[in-house]
Order: sequence, then structure tokens, then C-alpha cells
Amino acid sequence: MTETSDNAFLGGRLNILQPKVGYRAGADPVFLAAAVGAKPGQTALDLGCGVGTAMLCLATRVPGLELVGVELQSELAALARENLSRNSLSGDVWQADISAMPHDLKARRFDHVMTNPPFFDRKAGSRAADAGREQGRGETIDVDAWLGFAIERIEPKGSLTVVNRIERLPDCLTALQGKVGHITVLPLAPRIGRPSKLFVLNAIRGSKGAFCLRSPLVLHTGVRHETDGDSYTEQAQAILRGGAALLLRD
Repeated sequence: MTETSDNAFLGGRLNILQPKVGYRAGADPVFLAAAVGAKPGQTALDLGCGVGTAMLCLATRVPGLELVGVELQSELAALARENLSRNSLSGDVWQADISAMPHDLKARRFDHVMTNPPFFDRKAGSRAADAGREQGRGETIDVDAWLGFAIERIEPKGSLTVVNRIERLPDCLTALQGKVGHITVLPLAPRIGRPSKLFVLNAIRGSKGAFCLRSPLVLHTGVRHETDGDSYTEQAQAILRGGAALLLRD
């Protein structure tokens, strides 16, 4: 049985169980959920939901959503279900490969699809020592196919939201070319003057809107790490601790 830790998210509003060893959720799924422009009564799908962190963050910010998650690893899918229950939130979690989703799920379309595709292209890097971490972070389905599966699940004029490493942005944009529009990219920079490490992307299926690259969101105050402790900027703090939305469009 997997040994877990109980970690607080959104300033303690959520308590989430996750494996002590292997892939562990950090800020990435929080920013992912914050960038989904959902409204009460809509539907949202999280592809590769892990232990459900993004789903729970989204449900906390936007009540009344119909939430569905898909996760390949059975232990993580079980933890996602448990995390929903222990935080008094509702949602369905399917244990499935996104490239071979059950018929009932493939027949559905959603107002919003959010996803954090595996960060690392293993054709250009080495595998993680831990099997669970490798399965969560290492690419077994290329990003073109992964995002293709995501787009197939979106209602016309519905949204796709993605978080990933900045190095994967060209791959993601290539994968989305001609399939979605109104693509908006927000880089996430650790500090002022530092290169962005992550990006959040939002796009609309069926839209012809122009591409937009936003100014980076700076996560930490100061030009360098000088002391231990919380150094998040006001906007990052509002998202990570307060559960605020991350508006990618004016």
C-alpha cells in the first residue's frame, strides 16, 4: 500500500493525500485550475488528474460544477476519489488510459478540459528512478496526441487549459495549430528578471481569435532567494493561498 502524506492547499481550505514517494503535486495544478474560466453548472474534465489536486481547487473556487477526472495510475485515481470525499466535494474519477478511454466517456463533451501533460520528453532526457514519478512526469503519449485527445472532449466554443514547462511551449503550440483558436499564453516567472519556468495556456475550440502572449506572472518578490519563508507576490499569494482566479483574458 502506498505511503501518503496529508498536504494543505489553498491556505488550508483543502487537505490532499498524495504519495510520499513519486509524483507529488505542487503549484502547477493550482495555477491550472485557477486559469479555467468555468461557471457554476458547467462541466469540466481533468485529463491526467493524479490525486485530484486541480479538480479540488477548481471545485473550491467554482461551486456547482460537474467534474470528471481521468487518471492512468490506479493508486492515484483511488486517492483522487478519497480526496474528493474527505473534502466534501463531488466528482467522478475514471481509472483509464486517455488514449483508450471507455466508450461512455468518449461519448461525452465538456465545457472545459484542463490538463497537465507529462513534462518531460524522454527522447531528450533520462527516466526518473521512481516508477510512479516517471509515469506521471515522463512522456509515453506525445504531446500532440495528448492534446488531440483533450480537444476531442471539448464542446464547440468550450475551453482548453494547459500548464507545462516553458520548454514544451513550441510543441504545444504546434499540436494546437488549426484545432483551436484565441490561444492565450501566460508565462510564469520565478522572480523579476528570471526566465520563465512554466506557462499556462488557454484556448477555445472553434474560435478564430488571434494568438496572445501575456506579460509573465512573477511568483516571488525580490531578485533572488535570500531567506526561508513565504515570498510569493501578492497575485501569486491570492491564487495559491486564497484560491483566486487567474484571468488570462481581459
